[in-house]
Amino acid sequence: MTDRAEEDDVATTSETTDRWHALDFGPPRPDLAEPDSPVLVDYVSGNRIAVITLNRPQADNAITTEMGARLTEIVETIAVRPAVRVVILTGAGERAFSVGSDLRQRRDMTKEDWLRQRQDFDRTLYTVRQLRKPIFAAVNGIAYGGGSELAQSTDFIIASDNATFAQPEAMIGLAAGGGSPVFLPRLLPPGKALQLLMTGDPLTADEAHRLGMVNEIHPRTELMAAAHRIAEKIASNSPTAVQAVKRAVHLGEGQPVEQAIAIMMEAHWRSAVHPDRVEGIGAFNEDRDPTFRDADY
Repeated sequence: MTDRAEEDDVATTSETTDRWHALDFGPPRPDLAEPDSPVLVDYVSGNRIAVITLNRPQADNAITTEMGARLTEIVETIAVRPAVRVVILTGAGERAFSVGSDLRQRRDMTKEDWLRQRQDFDRTLYTVRQLRKPIFAAVNGIAYGGGSELAQSTDFIIASDNATFAQPEAMIGLAAGGGSPVFLPRLLPPGKALQLLMTGDPLTADEAHRLGMVNEIHPRTELMAAAHRIAEKIASNSPTAVQAVKRAVHLGEGQPVEQAIAIMMEAHWRSAVHPDRVEGIGAFNEDRDPTFRDADY
């Protein structure tokens, strides 16, 4: 009995499967070179806009320990640069925003290695979520697992028409732990969110847009131009006011109505006595573009 059961197990595990085909990605070829830096940052529009690019296109921008650490470092640097008013987060290459954690790197990890990497990734996602400045994702293809959760951790998402989102963690024996059990039920109907988390099935850009997870869809070749237009519009507004309303929205979410209104009014009254309010109203009455100073809190 035991020998036969063991033979059955071996036969079962040696069979091929189409389980992973719908996810449309796999490990990178081992002969492809790593880029000099796994994350790039460019400052444009007079340093008012920071463009962060996940830069492992040969691996569909799979997130390694080194990539996570570099992303954390970049976001922390942007956080203390007053000149930066808005951040665009995207992925290099034509296929993927990010397929999430690099499973190739995780293959030989010890439990301690895994937990330490998990702590590092938690810090990365927390740093993105806590950024006072507006940050949005321009998802240019596949966004799976931690890649999708990274996009969900930003203020909003725009996407290319070939983008797909998925949480395949349950397919490999994990409960999603980068934010999707919290954020997906807020971005999608709760039942749809649960279905995605339980099945691992991908969600197309069109359906994500229809359900409200994605704000805008653009052809892939036009996505970054659209992202820059949005960023320029945000950057032209008072950074103090923009950061204040972001804070009011996030702190007020889930609070009783009057508590949320109190948080909103604190932000409003601070803006009412700020020089940007004088400049903004003056510019309107003089029919000119306002010149807002960098945020001072």
